[in-house]
Amino acid sequence: MKKFFLCLFTLSVFIAFSNTKDPVTPNQVVKPLNSTSYWQQHVDYKMDITMDVNNYRYTGTQNLVYTNNSPDVLHRVYYHLYFNAFQPGSEMDVRSQTIADPDDRVGDRIGNLTPEEIGYLKITSLKQDGIILNYDVVGTVLEVQLNKPIQPGEKVTFDMIFNGQVPLQVRRSGRDSAEGVALSMTQWYPKLAEYDFEGWHADPYIGREFHGVWGDFDVTINIDKNYVIGGTGYLQNPNEIGHGYETGKVKQPKGDMLSWHFKAPNVHDFTWAADPEFIHDQMQVPNGPMLHFFYKKTLEAEYLENWKKLQPKTVELMNYFSENIGKYPYNQYSVIQGGDGGMEYAMCTLITGKRKFGSLVGVTAHELAHTWFQFLLATNELKHYWMDEGFTSYISDYAMDAVMETNKENPAAGSYRGYIYLATSGKEQPLTTQADRFEFNQAYGLAAYVKGEVFLAQLGYVIGQDNLNATLKKYFKDFAFKHPTPNDFIRSAEKVTNFELDWYLMDFAQTTNTIDYGVKAVSDKTITLERIGLMPMPIDLTVTYTDGTTEDYYIPLRMMRGKKPTTATTISNWAWAFPTYTFETSKTIKSVQIDPKEGMADINKENNKFEM
Repeated sequence: MKKFFLCLFTLSVFIAFSNTKDPVTPNQVVKPLNSTSYWQQHVDYKMDITMDVNNYRYTGTQNLVYTNNSPDVLHRVYYHLYFNAFQPGSEMDVRSQTIADPDDRVGDRIGNLTPEEIGYLKITSLKQDGIILNYDVVGTVLEVQLNKPIQPGEKVTFDMIFNGQVPLQVRRSGRDSAEGVALSMTQWYPKLAEYDFEGWHADPYIGREFHGVWGDFDVTINIDKNYVIGGTGYLQNPNEIGHGYETGKVKQPKGDMLSWHFKAPNVHDFTWAADPEFIHDQMQVPNGPMLHFFYKKTLEAEYLENWKKLQPKTVELMNYFSENIGKYPYNQYSVIQGGDGGMEYAMCTLITGKRKFGSLVGVTAHELAHTWFQFLLATNELKHYWMDEGFTSYISDYAMDAVMETNKENPAAGSYRGYIYLATSGKEQPLTTQADRFEFNQAYGLAAYVKGEVFLAQLGYVIGQDNLNATLKKYFKDFAFKHPTPNDFIRSAEKVTNFELDWYLMDFAQTTNTIDYGVKAVSDKTITLERIGLMPMPIDLTVTYTDGTTEDYYIPLRMMRGKKPTTATTISNWAWAFPTYTFETSKTIKSVQIDPKEGMADINKENNKFEM
């Protein structure tokens, strides 16, 4: 690997990383020991690791202070050991080799890893308040029997010594990526599992995403002096490691190793990436965070130029999300070349860097949007992946339309098409399916990204776009820095609109019921519509008369107990149990069109229009 020359970075690298301020304090205060209201656990990590870049092995210590804010007595705890998935015979390996449509980034490659190429996390010592504990390693989960139960409101300290090996196979994490990034360090440490109102979430790592405990991180990474690190948190010692110049004097590194000290307050994960060839750029968001960009200086000229052009676009994206969801609460965000595609983490994302400009902006838009959906609005991604990926897809599509000035009539139109394909494919499973339980990877992807986006876009059709915009802001205000569920989101919408919307959540997210409305008959001035699908919806309708004029009608859904704001002529509501609906117009009819703007995910649009 090429040596990193400090002189190239002396005047620009890590100026903002030296900012050690805490993020904006969240409005919500988590109140423990109240079983009648919301509670969540809290954990503080202090870790010190030493990485050997020659064999990709590292040793570490972890001091973890755990606060039991639940009303329950805890007799055991669990840790995730995610790197253990990268071993022949693991659940990730076997699932990848037995599913009908494996992820081509993995395939059978885990099964072919040698002992020097596998990933692992090994625990050599674990204590609770100084007392040695017994534990079992079961795949990617550490099962720990406590020496003493943890009482409600009690704090306990766990001290651990561990070591790990970074896998050659890159799946989010890994070493020596296809683009030559040395270390993509995600889910790299023993991570305490979440315990909430549903109990423990110690799910094995098979292929999907994550769920973590909110807390503060204090992490020191000792690594070869030629490596540059980007990731979560605020760098505490830029001068000591020879980067940046807070005082105007830069200390030169001594010895072969540097110690990078980061603090990350109020997050539920900690990620970093390192490479000796990283360029580091930064750009300030006005009245917002400092943005950092880490990418390899050995990229071809086209890609280097794209990374430069990406930077002002990222400022625009940050502003868009802050204005349309809620203000970004931290003082920094990093876009880092690494991983195997695009994946979001605390205060940062890892993305592949050899992309055309539009693709580079697009992946950054999507991963940055994840800061809101799922990082700040921290849903359980194994259970509610569609709120994570779908809501992110929705807001990033609208953001891309704005910053790239494409002026699309419906930025979510592609997801509507994808959902209709899924709904008619015979492979759809409801959005209540646990993420690893999908029969097909494609069905999971369409459910999470596509149907999840349509859930949000179509809600705008149901309640009105202005109400949807207000709902997103209320949802963020009420549930940032928490672990919201689908019901929390739909209740935010109900509070904004004063409508009843549980039917929408139930039918679209908890079943595979489909929407299909049609024009059954038209005669002179009479229109009869029919409901063919099981899912109810309010109806937008445009009638063209024989004199050339048009009139828009709005038919409310009775069970919604409300009407969206509209300039259309509102007529009597339609009760779901009635398969047909007939009404009279004031003029002779030429044609009828259900949902002319296609805001409804109707699976058969051929019966939506009637021509006389």
